[in-house]
This record gives sequence, C-alpha cells and structure tokens, in this order.
Amino acid sequence: MGIHNLAKLIADQAPGSIKEGEIKNYFGRKIAIDASMSIYQFLIAVRQNGETLTNENGETTSHLMGMFYRTIRMIENGIKPVYVFDGKPPQMKSKELEKRLERRTEAAAEMSKAAEAGDEEAFDKFARRTVKVTREHAEECKRLLTLMGVPYVDAPTEAEAQCAALVKQGKVYGVGTEDMDALTFGTDVLIRHLTFSEARKMPIREFTLSKVLQGLEINFEEFTDLCILLGCDYCDTIKGIGQKRALDLIKQYRNIETILENIDKKKYTIPDEWGFEQARVLFKEPDVLPNDAVDLKWTEPDEEGLIAYMVNDKGFT
Repeated sequence: MGIHNLAKLIADQAPGSIKEGEIKNYFGRKIAIDASMSIYQFLIAVRQNGETLTNENGETTSHLMGMFYRTIRMIENGIKPVYVFDGKPPQMKSKELEKRLERRTEAAAEMSKAAEAGDEEAFDKFARRTVKVTREHAEECKRLLTLMGVPYVDAPTEAEAQCAALVKQGKVYGVGTEDMDALTFGTDVLIRHLTFSEARKMPIREFTLSKVLQGLEINFEEFTDLCILLGCDYCDTIKGIGQKRALDLIKQYRNIETILENIDKKKYTIPDEWGFEQARVLFKEPDVLPNDAVDLKWTEPDEEGLIAYMVNDKGFT
C-alpha cells in the first residue's frame, strides 16, 4: 500500500524534488527493486483470456514471463538490478494484511457472480483483485534470477526497508518501486515507473528525499510523522485529515504528540489505542541486514540452465 497520497502531496508541494526521465538515464546504475511489488504487477498484467498466464500443466507463469523480460530490458539499458524479497511482515502490519484478505475474499465472490452472469469485463476486474504473491512465486523467481546471473536479497521483514538500507549503505543508487514508503524508510532516491514506463507510456519519476524535505519545509523526523498521518501499513490514522491538512499540522506543531494536544477531538476522530509511536520506530529502526551481510555480485547467465528451466520445466517456447 505504501503511504496514502504521498506522491500527490509531493507533486503539489515539492515539485522540485521530482525529476522525470527515461530508462537510458540510468545506464551504469545499480538499483534495488522491490521484488514482491514486481511479481504482483506481473500477475495482474501478464494475462490470457482474463486469467493469469499458465503452461500446459496449469502452472502460473505470468511472474516468470514478466521477471524474465523486464530484467532483460533493464540489463540491455545498462542497469544492474538487485531484487529484494519480503521476509516476515511486522506484527503491526497484521491488521492491514487482514483487510487485504477481506478484500480478496469479497472480490472472489464478485468474480463468481460475474462468471455466472457472463460479464467478462467484471470478471477480469475482480479476478485481478484476488491476486496474491505466494512463497512459490517468489522461489521460482529467485531460481530464474540466479540462472540469469542477477543477485537478490532476502529481507528479514519489509523489502522496502531493506532496499532503503542498500541505498544508505552505498551499495545501490536508488530504489525501484511504486510504494512511496521507501522514502519513509530513508532512501534518498526513489524511482517510480522504472520497469514499465515504456509499455504504459509513462515517464520515469525520480524522487529525491533531501529535496522533498526542503520543498515541504520539514525535517526527516517530521516527515516520518507526516507519513503516519497520511496513512501507512502499520496503524490507523486520524479520520478527517487530508494530505494538505496533515502537512499544515506537522508544520505548525512539528510532531504527532503536540498535534494530539491541540487538535479538536470532536472534529477529528483519534483511533483507539493508536500505535503511531510503534509505527514511528518501525520506520526509523527497521529490521534490515547489516552492511557486511550483503554481497552483491552480477555474473554471466547460465544459458543452458535457463533453457532447461524455462523451456523444459516451465513450458516456454
């Protein structure tokens, strides 16, 4: 999910922090890619007759097709990608995961109704909402990346946090993801639309955290509290506060505690047992691998192994 409306707020209030460009601008750059986000995009986008792509054995292959060709495209443009896979989600994310499960269950019911009614458009719409990235999807992509000579990292918890850590450790230039919370985890460079800009005719947008803070006229601690106010995966937020109001409150009071002391609680509903402090800690001190535990190496692809895996095992031509 990332941070609600953060990209729009930055575009409105700190436009100078965003740079638009093309994939060729990243020639020679090492970039950390949020693997789960990529796999999810493939499962939704690479489809046949409204359903995920499968081989003759009925095994899903959308994620492998997407990972294979998207990675090749980045390499052809001189980018050295490293994919980062999610680990165990933090306990504070359990409510968000429950909400996602409910939405998928509701979508599955609507999908069945659409199938009975013969409504192909509705069926396709709800089918996309039932998509979930599984451990098997991830493991198959890891095997593919190994055969391609592309490194990957297993994050202890959140992939975005580990991606941001790789940037801060100087191992990569930036984070390629659609989730804006990579900024909240402290990456100075976040790159959106990197992997599908050409297909969707969208420019790549690069956000620079230091310029975001300068444009919003706040420091990083205040930015973290702003992101919690906007809405994140770890806790509920105050009802009735939009993006502009959230920024105004942060600028006026500088932290959530002081906002709570001064806000009109009749006008704005504060969540019961609001865990904003724990969310703040998760953003500031995420569980990530230490610098010396990550050794990124790009190697020559195993051509015979790739053919054996993709053609013989997975049914590609």
